[in-house]
Amino acid sequence: MEGALTARDKVGVQDFVLLDAHTSETAFVDNLRKRFRENLIYTYIGTLLVSVNPYQELGIYTLKQMELYQRVNFFELPPHVYAIADNAYRMMCSELNNHFILISGESGAGKTEASKKILQYFAAICPMTESLQIARDRLLLSIPVLEAFGNAKTLRNDNSSRFGKYMDIQFDFQGVPVGGQIISYLIEKSRVVYQNQGERNFHIFYQLLEGGEEELLAYLGLERDPQLYKYLSQGHWAKEASINDKNDWKTVYTAFSVIDFTEADLENLFGIIASVLHLGNICFKEDSQGWATIPSTHEIKWIAKLLGFQPSILLEALTHRKIEAKTEEVLCPLTLDLSLYARDAMAKAVYGRTFTWLVNKINSSLVNKDFTRKTVIGLLDIYGFEVFDKNGFEQFCINYCNEKLQQLLIERTLKAEQAEYEMEGIEWEPIQYFNNKIICDLVEERHKGIISILDEECIRPGPATDLSFLEKLEEKVGKHAHFQTRKLAGPKGRKRIGWMEFRLLHYAGEVTYCTEGFLEKNNDLLYRHLKEVLCRSRNSILSECFLVAELENRRRPPTVGTQFKNSLSSLLEILISKEPSYIRCIKPNEGKEPSKFDDFLIRHQVKYLGLMEHLRVRRAGFAYRRKYEHFLQRYKSLCPDTWPHWHGPPAQGVARLIQYIGYGREEYKLGKTKIFIRFPKTLFATEDALEFSKHQLVARIQATYKSCLGRRAYVKKRQAAVTLEAHWRGALARKETRRRKWAVQIIRKLISGFINRNKPLSPDDKEFIVLVRRNYILNLRHHVPKDVLDKSWLRPPAILENASDLLRKMCTRNLVRKYCSEITAERKAQMQQKVVTSEVFRGKKDGYAQSLNQPFADSRIDEEAINPKVLQLICNEKIQYGIPVIKYDRKGFKARQRQLLLTRNSAYVVELAKVKQKIEYSALKGVSTSNLSDGILVIHVFPEDKQKGDAILQCEHIFEVVTKLVMLVKKENIVRVVQGSLQFYISPGKEGTIVFHTGPEEQIYKDKNGQLTVVSARIKS
Repeated sequence: MEGALTARDKVGVQDFVLLDAHTSETAFVDNLRKRFRENLIYTYIGTLLVSVNPYQELGIYTLKQMELYQRVNFFELPPHVYAIADNAYRMMCSELNNHFILISGESGAGKTEASKKILQYFAAICPMTESLQIARDRLLLSIPVLEAFGNAKTLRNDNSSRFGKYMDIQFDFQGVPVGGQIISYLIEKSRVVYQNQGERNFHIFYQLLEGGEEELLAYLGLERDPQLYKYLSQGHWAKEASINDKNDWKTVYTAFSVIDFTEADLENLFGIIASVLHLGNICFKEDSQGWATIPSTHEIKWIAKLLGFQPSILLEALTHRKIEAKTEEVLCPLTLDLSLYARDAMAKAVYGRTFTWLVNKINSSLVNKDFTRKTVIGLLDIYGFEVFDKNGFEQFCINYCNEKLQQLLIERTLKAEQAEYEMEGIEWEPIQYFNNKIICDLVEERHKGIISILDEECIRPGPATDLSFLEKLEEKVGKHAHFQTRKLAGPKGRKRIGWMEFRLLHYAGEVTYCTEGFLEKNNDLLYRHLKEVLCRSRNSILSECFLVAELENRRRPPTVGTQFKNSLSSLLEILISKEPSYIRCIKPNEGKEPSKFDDFLIRHQVKYLGLMEHLRVRRAGFAYRRKYEHFLQRYKSLCPDTWPHWHGPPAQGVARLIQYIGYGREEYKLGKTKIFIRFPKTLFATEDALEFSKHQLVARIQATYKSCLGRRAYVKKRQAAVTLEAHWRGALARKETRRRKWAVQIIRKLISGFINRNKPLSPDDKEFIVLVRRNYILNLRHHVPKDVLDKSWLRPPAILENASDLLRKMCTRNLVRKYCSEITAERKAQMQQKVVTSEVFRGKKDGYAQSLNQPFADSRIDEEAINPKVLQLICNEKIQYGIPVIKYDRKGFKARQRQLLLTRNSAYVVELAKVKQKIEYSALKGVSTSNLSDGILVIHVFPEDKQKGDAILQCEHIFEVVTKLVMLVKKENIVRVVQGSLQFYISPGKEGTIVFHTGPEEQIYKDKNGQLTVVSARIKS
């Protein structure tokens, strides 16, 4: 419970004893509101449980919840009805004493549901055998039967218990439920004949009409419509949306079979229920003399049939009263009002005694045949304090009952407190509280109390009325401090008390009672004539309820008030002999709406349930007490001496702990087994300190835990690593052994193969051959030629020469194919030209090697640089190639700038706009050049073709020009590379000579001999 204190500002405290302002009703209600808004419907006052009806399912009654609260310390978990039940059960089993749980509250506050939850808890947690299953089922199924006959819809509650119920559950020495007993108190018989607007009669009537089979209803003479019956239609609320009468009927009918009702019992029981409905429909009429008559006997016949007597007898009993003289009996006719009274009295008596028979029947099915000693847990589901706008005889009895129970509660609480103090060796401090014995005496005192005065007024001769009863009260108890009437009250109080009312100052507050109907309800007389008729009934249930012995007893039966007082005294004797537990049920609003909290209504119930008085008594001493072990276990972390373990006695540990915390002497007391803390603020400060220290503790625990996990993981990994390493080393060693064995075998084969390498191959040399091939192939991949010009190749072993040749050819083809696939059309043309150049000049003329890397141009003269007149002169032949050249005269060797233009058919030597020489390829005799690096080119012509003579030209790109000319002429062997000198044709019969030699620098000049001398620079090799 202490763990929830950290959230007390939001959800309140779980125990009202821990409220600082424990005397403030506002603080009490505010704490209830906080918890209700968080769907926390249970709160303690010490060991008393306060329950607020949520009017919705909260999911807190599951089997898991039951197991959670089983065998757990009372204050260890949040407040719950299961905690009350489990505590009573555990104490009963361990101490072998009897207990009772008192459940009280207003109608609609959830008393019946609380008792159901307790029974379900016992059914779930108690050890069970197959033979005891029937007893448990009968105990559980008795609840819907009692609800059907004793519950009804009221303005405040759709399933309001209209009777008090005390249920004893018997357990054997093992804690197994073996039987039970039910006692009922003050069933509201008046509801049978009258209901307020918006209310219903008892559920069984509607269940029978809605769920009964057609054959059953026909046998009982009933129709399904409740509006046809006066006793069911006065409240004008036969149907209720929240009640399913048809399903409830099935449940009740099933329960009858389990509880051991026979077919005859059910037939008689339903006959009684139907006869009550028929009784309500009997109509009376005044005759001419003013006496009552029954014009229609239809209902009389049905009642007579169902209850087993003659219709005429019932007819006479309802309209006449038998008066006994000394020696004779006289029939006196009844007035209309008296006949109606007799009818209603008969209905109430029949239903009331049938309900008592029903309870006894259930008890007979629950009785345990084993007479060994049993322990008992009692459940008292009793009406709470009732204060209405108009309070009658029923409210008077109910509030008197609550006075007695409040007296018992306070006395038992004080007794328990005093016993605990004495047991713990703590000085008992007398507690001032309101002792309501004075009010109980006012009601029940013999010859002087209100009930005795009421009985006297009921039996005295002469006309007794409710007013005369009020006057008698004023006369006998008028001077009592807790009694007031309009006549006795002061000027202010008279306005709030009517002439027929009296007021009692109860422990919970003032209640004003109206005396109208007090005498009639207290008498609850059934005319003797009617009683005789019912005693003669052949209905077995009625014959048990109305005994003939009653007719022989001439004494007046005890009044209702006296019967209730005696029953209450018996009940208190039962309760005093048992250990108590208390549940106070509160209704949060009148509309049965979830999550709605009506402050005014809550305050009203808190007041009339006596919760503030109980809290004041509980808080008069110490607000908090716990065993040393529990207190030390929770708060030991606040003191270094007690954390993490205290090895001494718990009492010394707690003393050391509170000394370290700094409790003042007036804040606590140390008992023999418990610590007592006087003020809630002391506990709150301790709890807040614990909450603050939790973060440090959690961090420390986390660090230690993580270290432990890390260490554990490290050790585990290290062990795994060692194991893996051992296995891996073993695997490596075995692998190495196998490898070496294999290597030895291979080496032997290789040595043998190497020795026999030049001999014919044999199978034994296969490994060697494979190795040689493999090594050669692996080495060859690093020596494969990268292009077609690379002629290198790895030298193969002798045995692989053929394979090597094949591989080399394949590689060459592949390189050639790759090279060719990458050659463009332009590049191909270039290469073709280079091939021609190679055929002509390779190895013949200096400078050839240097020209290989120089690409040939399509033309060295742009078309725009050629004079248009020249283009016209050459007849628009397409120029294939052009290049600037220097032309030397054939006679004087004068150098002149010219252009050499090559077409498909001719070569032209052009000067600006003139064609100086046209050489047709058909007239071309040959082309001569030297073997040196000069650029001299001589184009030879045939003398017969009337050409001017051979053309002596010089150009920079000698290889390019000659190649272009050769490719255009398309003649073989027209180029001649000469050494030393060459002869050229000047004119018919005359030739010139060009001499070639090398020198330090290039020169061209005419020497003394009239020859053209060409000096070429030496090319460095």
